[in-house]
Amino acid sequence: MRIKVVVSFAALLLLAGIAITSSVRAADDPSNGTWKLNVAKSKFVPGPAPKSDTVTIKIENGTETYSAEGEDASGKPTKMSFTAKLDGTDAPVTGNPNGDTISIKHPSPNHFVGTIKKDGKAAVTVHVTVSADGKTRTVTFTGKNADGKDIHDVRVYEKA
Repeated sequence: MRIKVVVSFAALLLLAGIAITSSVRAADDPSNGTWKLNVAKSKFVPGPAPKSDTVTIKIENGTETYSAEGEDASGKPTKMSFTAKLDGTDAPVTGNPNGDTISIKHPSPNHFVGTIKKDGKAAVTVHVTVSADGKTRTVTFTGKNADGKDIHDVRVYEKA
């Protein structure tokens, strides 16, 4: 009887440790937080560059919640958002003229790969890298924009 209690208690401690470690890891994900676009360090092909973009990211329990607000080149407000599992399944995205769904894989803490799809077809591939010091987030977009033109944007965000 006493052995069962000890084993059960040890199992509970192990599960609690896993839960705490998982939530600490999620809180420590280098992408979490608010990021501001550094337009001067970024490149936009074909352009034009937006005036501003601020992104807020929360990664928790294998899911990314993403929200962005800014101004396009003409000064019009922009908003984009999604909530997506980090296992590569498609999730709806709002406010992105290049697509209506996104799928994301998170192969390592400092690297993401995303695919933006329009009407079920891949339109843009997104590679995200967070610097080792966690202060810079570089997002590279390649593919076709909503007008069918080739794009190759390299957006540099800095932790706010």
